[in-house]
Amino acid sequence: MKTMFPSAKLGAMSVAAAVLVAAGSAANRVAAGEVGLTFFGWSDQHVQTDGNADHLLPAIDAMNELPGTPYPPRIGGVVAVPAFVFGCGDITEWPTNAAKDRYAELIEKRLKFPAYDIPGNHDAGGKAPSETMHRWIIARHGALSYTFEQGGVRFLAVHAEYDESLNNPAQPVAEQALRFIREELKRVPDDVPVVVALHLCYDAITNRDALVDALSGKNVILVLGGHYHQSKADVYRGIRFLQLPSPAPNSPPEIMVVRITADRILAIPYDYEKRAWVESPRKMLDATLAGVNAQ
Repeated sequence: MKTMFPSAKLGAMSVAAAVLVAAGSAANRVAAGEVGLTFFGWSDQHVQTDGNADHLLPAIDAMNELPGTPYPPRIGGVVAVPAFVFGCGDITEWPTNAAKDRYAELIEKRLKFPAYDIPGNHDAGGKAPSETMHRWIIARHGALSYTFEQGGVRFLAVHAEYDESLNNPAQPVAEQALRFIREELKRVPDDVPVVVALHLCYDAITNRDALVDALSGKNVILVLGGHYHQSKADVYRGIRFLQLPSPAPNSPPEIMVVRITADRILAIPYDYEKRAWVESPRKMLDATLAGVNAQ
């Protein structure tokens, strides 16, 4: 199991002092064993084969500027410095070295926070398989599927093989991925909150019951996905599913902000063109946390 504890790379002058004080307080609470975490989410970046990634720049710059932004009044508070940014796959349109190198440059030099990614179906090369992005993921995170912990929350970043022969964007979560989830959850204490990340989103998963069965008996508070290029929230058999937005052209210009405390989970998209929160019930989660999933 890979456990990682990245720290934000944000410079002291780039965020208001009040936000830094709040972040420090949150760090103290986490050190005391309490749950407290903010992270940002996106997916389906689709860096072009020639390395063109200009469409990512507004999203990255918006994430860099978000700390300190007030949440909607009914939610209260301001956006904390995120522990990391999570990407749910399809980093590239197709996995060329130019696409890989440009994405790596952007998340390492332009994005101010640590980044985690899993591969999507495009990153595998489709009908022309390539290991370019898979090797990059393994070099960064140790494996295509890996785990880490932040703010008292365990994350399972899960690679699921994609069956091109189905010729359908809707797919079952592969048995190899379900097995990884079951085995890793055995290592997690029952009361520890868990977030599972896949490339496939709720609407694309054709074996939802098998997935939820694999999560049973543990405190799985959220399943992340991408694939369909827009923000969306669903609940199935007591499990919350959150589809992360894409910065690709012709997709809504949104990034997802997720805040987790001991008793509440908030996930709300931010429209970086309008500089406004998206409070559509079908796109956001705002729920209390209680109990272990017994499905």
